[in-house]
Amino acid sequence: MRITKIGFLIAFALATTSVRAAGLASIDVPANGDGPALKAFVWSPCATPPSEVKLGPVALPAVRGCPIAGSKLPLVIISHGHGGGSLNHHDTAEALADAGFLVVAVNHPGDNFSDLSRAGDISIMFQRPTDIKRLIDFIIGKWPEAAKIDPDRIGFFGFSRGGYTGLVLAGAVPDFRDPNVPCPEPAPICGEIRRNEIPAKPLARDGRIRALVLADPLSFFSNRESLKAVGAPIQLWSSEHGGDGVLPESVAALAVNLPDRPDFHAVPGSAHFAFLAPCPAALAASQPEICKDQAGFDRAAFHRSFDAEVLAFFRRHLGASRTP
Repeated sequence: MRITKIGFLIAFALATTSVRAAGLASIDVPANGDGPALKAFVWSPCATPPSEVKLGPVALPAVRGCPIAGSKLPLVIISHGHGGGSLNHHDTAEALADAGFLVVAVNHPGDNFSDLSRAGDISIMFQRPTDIKRLIDFIIGKWPEAAKIDPDRIGFFGFSRGGYTGLVLAGAVPDFRDPNVPCPEPAPICGEIRRNEIPAKPLARDGRIRALVLADPLSFFSNRESLKAVGAPIQLWSSEHGGDGVLPESVAALAVNLPDRPDFHAVPGSAHFAFLAPCPAALAASQPEICKDQAGFDRAAFHRSFDAEVLAFFRRHLGASRTP
């Protein structure tokens, strides 16, 4: 196990590139027989200096609609946690895009900040991996900018339920009846598990994903057998205190039970929501539960180190951007 050092220990020199701004665009994936319409944000390398873009309470350094710089770019898909959204990890997306990656962060239908209609239902645990598979299909297929992407270099970043989503896509088999997973009533999903109302349909897998970063993943994977099919390299992050149903000991067990030892980081002094981008004042005022950290923990300083480590991992396994 490697302990992450908080602060400026890893310089953003790792992100050296001629492109120094993240292009920002929205994308819509049409509904089909496998699921509802998807909405996402795309961050891309951009040659134009950034300005401030305001999206609700969040201000981003970006360029709206900037032409994508480069070609054959590696792609990273971001999956948010329970009730989250596509802007939750914008700083990580910006760092990756500045370094030559194309990054797409989805809003999971029925389980996002503006639509919680299915967030408490076990069916969402089956829909989430399908959302990502459909998103990848569209991005490298029918999206007008698909030719800019190298389909052989696809990565995944997932937080909390997004981490669960990544593990399923990588081949892990969840055990929703695992007694070690806390599931307090009256959460609807707990009653569904207790009554054995678990969907029979298969979970989506996607072998196109070549590397995964998982931050405080929600784990229904209690043993080596449930993880034996996972072959892609993984960078695994754990908060010290956990939260929102994620137990630090469950994340540590993943590090032991995965077939190949992950690049494991435990973050001293952190709680679950420390992996979300640092909150602007307006968001901190309206949602202190996801913005307030443990006493003495500096989220902004941590994210400088965190984003650099994530970038270094994806560079190692997907490579930097290249031209034909």
